[in-house]
Amino acid sequence: MKANMGAADRVIRVILAMVMAGLYFGNLISGIWGISLLVLAVVFVITSFMRFCPLYLPFGISTCRKG
Repeated sequence: MKANMGAADRVIRVILAMVMAGLYFGNLISGIWGISLLVLAVVFVITSFMRFCPLYLPFGISTCRKG
């Protein structure tokens, strides 16, 4: 797995994950929508730490800086 996520992309994903988790744990969103948001938040955090997003591959997207 070659890294395909830049620093800005990773920070944005972690911030979005925190917002999603806050909405769920603050009981602002519940039920299936809340669980779906929580799962998506976990995926965002995992992909951020791995610096790899599998959905970018088919589209040839890379937000890493070209060195």
